[in-house]
Parts: sequence; structure tokens; C-alpha cells
Amino acid sequence: METRVTGSEKEVVIGHGLPTVIIGERINPAANKKLNQALTEGGDFEEIVRNEAITQVNLGADMIDVNVSSFGVDEVSILPKAVKAAQEVVNVPLCIDSNNPDAIAAALKVYKGKPLVNSVSGETPSITRVLPMIKEYGAAVVGLVQDDEGVPKDADRRLVVANKILDTAVKAGIPREDVLIDCLAFAVGADTDSGPEVLKAIQRVRDELGLNQTLGASNISFGLPDREVINTAFLPMIVEKGVTCLITSAKKAIPVVRAIDLILARDKRARRYMEAYRMRQAAAKK
Repeated sequence: METRVTGSEKEVVIGHGLPTVIIGERINPAANKKLNQALTEGGDFEEIVRNEAITQVNLGADMIDVNVSSFGVDEVSILPKAVKAAQEVVNVPLCIDSNNPDAIAAALKVYKGKPLVNSVSGETPSITRVLPMIKEYGAAVVGLVQDDEGVPKDADRRLVVANKILDTAVKAGIPREDVLIDCLAFAVGADTDSGPEVLKAIQRVRDELGLNQTLGASNISFGLPDREVINTAFLPMIVEKGVTCLITSAKKAIPVVRAIDLILARDKRARRYMEAYRMRQAAAKK
């Protein structure tokens, strides 16, 4: 199962057995205080978007996530501007990240290439509005395992929702390979069973549906000290179980993920591992 997405010039292939795709997360006001301030106070957010996009690609990110969701921000007008700003300076594919269907539609209209859209859920308003847009623009889409009853905590219910999203997408004419699943990690500090359950769900989606998957891996450590220790321990588990692309910090995750891919024989002759090493060395000299 290979999912192909494109930027203005570059294609990225997401698939089992292929190197894990890193989607840089820094263009997100929740993770970037400077961006959040510019968005909420009327600053030059487009320049921040450009700088962050370049920085993450230089660190080795395969794709760039673009999210402008913050209190009081008009996503419908701002998201397409952010997408255009990112595509002015990098040629890698983008992940258009919003839970606002109107904002997604506006961003898809200006996008050059085939993006990944994050996201659609199993909730009726989302699935009925977002999937027709994915079909119209020929995009790929992330399906969140959340439905009208909320986010299930057990693996069985997660698989039911994943199946619902996949079946609805295929019936809408969206190719199976263009549907990715996010099994949604919960904080282990709040529920110690959340780690095993999300790992079970990831493996079942891989084994039973064969779909590519993404995950917000850092959610697992929310509320606990030394979060990077937990996140780093979690990464090899989810990659081995079936997560094929990660929305994460390129700076923090790439060294670990490149090592994981090398050990799992997904990086022939250690090419990507050595490339990431050289990029870190160059950045350190600067």
C-alpha cells in the first residue's frame, strides 16, 4: 500500500517497508509561540511560515504540516495564505491541517500538487463534508478514529471507526491507498492502559486494513516530566507496529527515526541515516 503525495516539484511515497516519512510540525500555533502571537495580533505570520518551512526541510523533514488554528483566527482566509507562503520556499508536499472544512476547501484551491489533508473523522458532519472535497481535488486524507460517540479507548472500537472511514471514502471514489489512519494516542499519565491499546490498534489497522498510518506521537507523554524520554521510547514501538508517517518535531525526531529505519532494513547502505547526520553537523557549524 503506497500513498503518493506531491508538492510543487517533489513527490513523497508513504508505505510499509519504506523509510518512515517525517512531517515537520512547527507551523502550528500550538507548538510555536511566535507564530501564535503573529496570528492573533496581526503580525507577519507568512514570513514565520516561510522561515519554519525552510528550517524544517533543511533539518530533513520530508513534508511540512501547515496549521493556523488558534482562538480568534479566521482560518478560511489565513490557511490558504499560509499554504501559499510555504510553497513559495519549499518544494516538498504539505499536510493541510485543520478541522474546519471551509478552511480545508480554501487551502485546496490554492495548493500546487497533491497534498495530505489532516483530517476527517468518523463523525457525521466531518465525513459528509470533507470526503467529497478529497475526491474533488484528488488529495490524500488522514482519518481520525473518532465518531459521533467520541474517541474510543480500546483497539476494537478504533478499528470499527477506521473501517467506517475507509468504506465511506472508497464509496465516494477515493482510492484506498489515499486513506491514512490516525489511531489517536492518549496520555499514559492519565490512563496507563492507553499505550498498549493504541499499539494494538495500530497493528490491527496495518494487518487487517493494510493502510498507511500517522500519529501525533507526543500526545503519549502529555502532563508528565521529561516528555522527550517517553516520546523517544514510543517511536520505535509505533513504527514497528505500522505507523508509516509521523507529524513531529523534525529536529528532535529525525535522528531517532533514521536509526529505527536503518535497524529495520528500510535504509539501504545507511544513506538516509548518513544524510541526516551530515545535515546535523552542518547545522551545528552554523
